[in-house]
Amino acid sequence: MSVTSWTARSATRPASRALKIASRVLEAILFFAAVFFIVVPLVWLVMLAFAKGFNFPSLKPTSLTLQWWHTVLHSPGLLHSVFLSVTITPVVVALSSVVCLPAAYALGRYDFPGKRIVLLSIFSINAFPRISLYIAMIPMLFALNLMGTVIGVVIVQLIGTVLFMTWIPATGFASVPDALVDAARDAGANKYQVFWRVLLPLARPSIAVAAVLSFLAAFDEAQGTFLVGAPNYLTMPIRMYSLVLDYPVQFAAVFAVVLSIPSVALLILIRKHLFAGTNAAMHLR
Repeated sequence: MSVTSWTARSATRPASRALKIASRVLEAILFFAAVFFIVVPLVWLVMLAFAKGFNFPSLKPTSLTLQWWHTVLHSPGLLHSVFLSVTITPVVVALSSVVCLPAAYALGRYDFPGKRIVLLSIFSINAFPRISLYIAMIPMLFALNLMGTVIGVVIVQLIGTVLFMTWIPATGFASVPDALVDAARDAGANKYQVFWRVLLPLARPSIAVAAVLSFLAAFDEAQGTFLVGAPNYLTMPIRMYSLVLDYPVQFAAVFAVVLSIPSVALLILIRKHLFAGTNAAMHLR
C-alpha cells in the first residue's frame, strides 16, 4: 500500500465516522418525535377515556371510572351507527377497487395521450375543500333521488378513496421492471399469467396500502355522509361529533377509542397480506 492511498483512507475514516454519528442522532430525533407526536397523544386519549377528572395543572387523573364508557355504549343509536360504519365502508372499498384498480393499471403500465391530465384530475379531488364538492353534488343527488339513501352515502364516501386507490397502485404497477415482464413472456406466459403471477404480486403491497388508506378515508368521512345521509344514515364519526358538542370531553375520548378499533383491527389483518406481497416481490426479483 502506498503512502498516498494510506493517507487518503485515514482521512476518510473520521468523515465516515462523523456521518454514522450524525445518522444515529437523526434516527434518535425522529424516534423521539414519533413518540411525542404519536404515542403520547394516544396514551393521553386512552387515559382521558377512563379519567373521572383532573386537578389543574396536574396531568394525573383524580380517579379512574367506567362511567363514560357505560354512558357512551348505552347511548341511543350507537349500535346502529356502528353497524352502518362497518357495513358501508367495506362496500365502498370494494367498489373503489373495482373502479380504480383498472385505471391504476393503465396509468402505471401504459403511456397514452392525456395521461397527465387524468392524473391531475384525480389529484384535484383532494386539492380543494371537500365540503364544496359535496355541496355541488347535492342538486345531482336530489335529481336522482339519492338523498337520504345508502347509495348516496356510498357515492359520497367513494370520492375520498379515488386518489388513494388510483395513485398508489399506479406507482406499484409502474415500479415493476419491464425485464421481469419480458422474461415471463419469453418463458411462455400469456398476458393474463403475466398479470397474476408477476405484476399483481409485485404491486400487492401498494394495493394493500391503498386499501387501508381508502378504508380509513371512508370510515372517517363525516361531512358528506351527514349532508347526504342524515337523518337516516348517521355513521360513527357523525355520532362522535354530536358527543363532542353536547357532552364532556371524556365522551369524545371514549368514542374516539371505539372508532379506532376497526381501523387497528384492519391494520393487524392487512400486515399478513402486505408482507406476503413483499416476500413475493423479493422472490420474483
